[in-house]
Amino acid sequence: MTLTLYTLLMRLLLPLALARLLWRSLRAPAYRRRIGERLALQNTATGPAEVWVHAVSVGEVQAAAPLIRHLLARDPPQRVLVTTTTPTGAARVEDLFGETVTHRYTPFDLPGMVGRFLDRARPRLILVMETEIWPNTLAQAARLGIPVVLANARLSARSARGYGRLQPLTRETLNRFERIAAQAEADARRFRDLGAEPGRVQVTGSIKFDQRLPASLREQAEVLRRKWGERPVWVAASTHEGEEEAVLAAHRMVRAQVPDALLVLVPRHPERFDRTAELVGRSGLKLVRRSAREAWAADASVLLGDTMGELPAFLAAANAAFIGGSLVDVGGHNPLEASAVAVPVATGPRVFNFAAIVELLVSEDAAVIVRDAGELGAFMTRWLQDPEERTRVGENGRRVVEQNRGALGRLTALIEPWLTRADPTP
Repeated sequence: MTLTLYTLLMRLLLPLALARLLWRSLRAPAYRRRIGERLALQNTATGPAEVWVHAVSVGEVQAAAPLIRHLLARDPPQRVLVTTTTPTGAARVEDLFGETVTHRYTPFDLPGMVGRFLDRARPRLILVMETEIWPNTLAQAARLGIPVVLANARLSARSARGYGRLQPLTRETLNRFERIAAQAEADARRFRDLGAEPGRVQVTGSIKFDQRLPASLREQAEVLRRKWGERPVWVAASTHEGEEEAVLAAHRMVRAQVPDALLVLVPRHPERFDRTAELVGRSGLKLVRRSAREAWAADASVLLGDTMGELPAFLAAANAAFIGGSLVDVGGHNPLEASAVAVPVATGPRVFNFAAIVELLVSEDAAVIVRDAGELGAFMTRWLQDPEERTRVGENGRRVVEQNRGALGRLTALIEPWLTRADPTP
């Protein structure tokens, strides 16, 4: 009965979901393209795939990349289908894997749509990244005998409270996962508290620690540094609405002490690039946009990172970094991209999406938590003025990343029986 009511609600919300896609497409036209895939229409069918990996957007695609590479490197290679819900996620799949995987947008979580999708794809195994828990998708997979693993699973206390209001649907849905591979014991405990059978839940760690830096990253960073010269540089990465004001206020504080400091400002969503540029213009700080490559100005105080796929290079070339989504109620983004290249990290206090990782980095003196523009400006000034201090904090971060590798091996060992079994049923 609970699944029936959920399905009825999803049917009622479908027109609103489509309207939201069209509304977002006013700023980002990619949202209105390939809508047929979200409805699993016949002319968007995908061929058979041995493994379906579902990742929501850029962050989840980045996290899934080591796992996907493992699947492609098996003997024989697996045919991999990757789904996302956002165009930026789709673009990241294209950048990382090109035609070596098939990409589709995830169908809406309604029985008919998911059923059509699975009837065509017929994967041997479904790997769902992090926190995507869709009752009808799991029910349809069970109908076809396809095992589903929640990989790199995380569940914040806030999300757990929300799921707890939907009992017994949550319990029924969680127990359709063959395994829940949790990032940390705190995540595993929350899944068990919500009704997941203890035998289905296993702590494997976060595969975000296992992301390998591309061989070309150092060269890309050196090219940027030559362009920027000897200026001190800090990056504000993956910022959201309501954060850029604090970042710009912090940068004015920094420049009061370090007049030649450069801020590389990278909003999380491309549809906000123009609005962020207007905000910088109103702040009185001189702006140059990365997309206008020929227009670089040596006296610019803010570089707007309005291109796709360059954030890792910006971080590798910077002296310090602030990770956004953490001064507003978003839950933070992955700080390990900066730590992996020995860049000291500041983050806001609202990091429930990465609570365990941030807690570890802070405990190892590899990151700091700042509450407002004043604290952010103070730490950035300190790090830009003190090479010895920022090197120490950055190297602490690199050490944390190296010491916590290994989750990928544990996860791939967990899923291996389903990859080698001729019959996909457990």
